[in-house]
Amino acid sequence: MSALPDSLQNLIERFARFPGIGRKSAQRLAFYLMKADREEAVALAKAIIDVKDRIYKCSQCYNISETDPCKICTDEKRDHTTICVVQEPMDVFSIEKTGHYRGLYHVLGGVLSPLNGIGPDDLNIQGLLYRLANVKEVILAINLTRDGETTALYLSKLLKSKNVKVSRIAQGLPAGIELEYADEITLTHALEGRTSF
Repeated sequence: MSALPDSLQNLIERFARFPGIGRKSAQRLAFYLMKADREEAVALAKAIIDVKDRIYKCSQCYNISETDPCKICTDEKRDHTTICVVQEPMDVFSIEKTGHYRGLYHVLGGVLSPLNGIGPDDLNIQGLLYRLANVKEVILAINLTRDGETTALYLSKLLKSKNVKVSRIAQGLPAGIELEYADEITLTHALEGRTSF
């Protein structure tokens, strides 16, 4: 039996379900909210409800948005002949932070994973194929994992059969890493993607 009131215990258990939040962090968050002004707690609750009520998937690129189609898909200043394929909406955010890519996106919603029962029909692949009419290049920006590599290979074969240029984001060693700490896959890609010096 817990010494904590049921409502506080319930809040801790809810926070502990979040990815990356352990039991101690969940307790800290719950106690912080308990001590916070009521207005702050209500504002947090409203923000959570707003995300659930106002965020949708764009019907074209499957990114998250409050409009459909999203602002990126409707932006006339972007290059509509290039599509960058990513796994999840968070990947779009990461690429956009760089400020260097000005094309469109397509969010797969995951990667192929036969062991987990995820096949081509479980991803937003058909939506990508539907968008290829005026596209000259598709950039695959899929995570460098076994399932990510499988997905990239599958997509590259599929897209090349549609006469679209397929490229992959550069892969290799991040700046500042020591070789002894790099995994085999990263080192292999770094060696294969070497450039002249």
